[in-house]
Amino acid sequence: MKKFVCLIFLTLFISPNILAIELKADLIIVNANVRTMDSAKPRAEAFAVLGNKIVALGSNGEIKQFAGANTKTIDARGKLVLPGFNDAHVHFLDGGAGLSSVDLRDAETPQKFVERIKDFAARQPKGRWIFNGNWDHENWTPNKLPTAALIDDATPDNPVFINRLDGHMALANSAAMKLAGVDKNTKDVEGGEIVRDAAGNPTGVFKDAAMNYFYKVIPAFSFAEKTEYLAAATDYAASLGVTSVQDMSAGSDVGVYQELLRQGKLKTRVYAVSTLSDWQRWQRTGVTRGFGSEMLRVGGLKGFADGSLGSTTAWFYEPYLDAPKSLGLAADEMPKMSENVLGADQAGLQIMIHAIGDRANDEILKIYERVTAENGDRDRRFRIEHAQHLNDGLIKRFASAKVIASMQPFHAIDDGRWAWKRLDEKRLKGTYAFRSLLDAGAHLAFGTDWFVAPLNPMFGIYAAVTRRTLDDKNPNGWIPEQKITVEEAVRAYTAGSAYAEFQENAKGTIAVGKLADFIVLSDDIFNINPSEIRHTKVLTTAVDGKIVYQAK
Repeated sequence: MKKFVCLIFLTLFISPNILAIELKADLIIVNANVRTMDSAKPRAEAFAVLGNKIVALGSNGEIKQFAGANTKTIDARGKLVLPGFNDAHVHFLDGGAGLSSVDLRDAETPQKFVERIKDFAARQPKGRWIFNGNWDHENWTPNKLPTAALIDDATPDNPVFINRLDGHMALANSAAMKLAGVDKNTKDVEGGEIVRDAAGNPTGVFKDAAMNYFYKVIPAFSFAEKTEYLAAATDYAASLGVTSVQDMSAGSDVGVYQELLRQGKLKTRVYAVSTLSDWQRWQRTGVTRGFGSEMLRVGGLKGFADGSLGSTTAWFYEPYLDAPKSLGLAADEMPKMSENVLGADQAGLQIMIHAIGDRANDEILKIYERVTAENGDRDRRFRIEHAQHLNDGLIKRFASAKVIASMQPFHAIDDGRWAWKRLDEKRLKGTYAFRSLLDAGAHLAFGTDWFVAPLNPMFGIYAAVTRRTLDDKNPNGWIPEQKITVEEAVRAYTAGSAYAEFQENAKGTIAVGKLADFIVLSDDIFNINPSEIRHTKVLTTAVDGKIVYQAK
């Protein structure tokens, strides 16, 4: 190990020509269009890998000298090579489960919605719960919420609890409501809402904390099932060039990741994030942020300040245009949020809070600012997940308070189809404010929020660069002044996400001494028409210098 570290150290000071005399690589990549995302050396033709680290970067001639009898060579044939994508916000196990569940994301009518559920239910054993779904009533005309009555006849033998794609409300059928003991007399809960008809009966839609009535009775997945779902997720991630993820809902399932790693099947580096309210469990162990190996780490905590725009549960200072009596919902965690952040920060854990509405972002920034003042200045890297609806004052505070904006650009081109119904023009100007945050000096980390949105980073880069909504009604971009460049978008998906998890010295760029995580793309996204970025495919994905995906 000491010899290997010395070799890495020497590469920083010795030219590749001299170093190659003594050092032969396990792998070299040549004839490549390498965009390193490292400002010190932004471009290269080739690089060499020894073990799981990059040991040299330079021209074809320089790197070919590292080839020995046992060296594997990848000829990139001029293709674009980037650092592996690091998704800063996913729900990885849920996404894996969703790969084998009913898919309702693009069901454009209530009729097709019901047909898909009916077809899927017909293939399930009697009594098995039907989950996931990821439906979006905004696709429908009129865009009314679904009801239990709509799907009851299609699911006579299966309880159903399928979520809207944002994860902040779900539809239950009558069988599920019966098992959960939910009826007209069931009380609403803080931080949640039971949608009711004129007579006060639940319609089947439950928002945020009200969804807990069902989580209490839904049978837990077995360890074997979870391992199967995770295996599907890591294979899928590799096919999309995602080499690292920050799993916002790993919770107590870290053992599942550990098992897949033990089996040698984990192809994705994982920062496994737990629930903020459970911070004292980690405090008792003495574990702090970023504890673990290069493949699996813990010590991050996630909390919720509010819900989502699509579910009208995002927390605002002013009412919704289409729900003038509602400001949204503060999450049920908010009464103890300040206390939990203070304690978790004192324990040396990293904190990430979901905040969508302007009031939610303001309240979390206030808490972060107070905790920083009380616990003292240090490199804590507080994060706000989504940071969706901001104003100029909030944007400046992200920069001044050194709070990372962990954002998911695909949501912009999705929400942009209908957000004007919810919010006035003034509030929309600060929606997914990528450009303004970067210009203010804030740190930006990109992810997808998979299962909520597609895991494919190409869709996110396309969204950040073009801001063309999914309905193609904004060809020049929705709120176009918030567009960013391809370089900035890729950096947010690689170096920016690595910084967001305290890993910028290990990954996020193609540089000497960094982990050999890289991808080869079918097209040069820096030079093609931005509208074509979404069609770009991953040809090769490598983790630790080993090929984990190769396109056929």
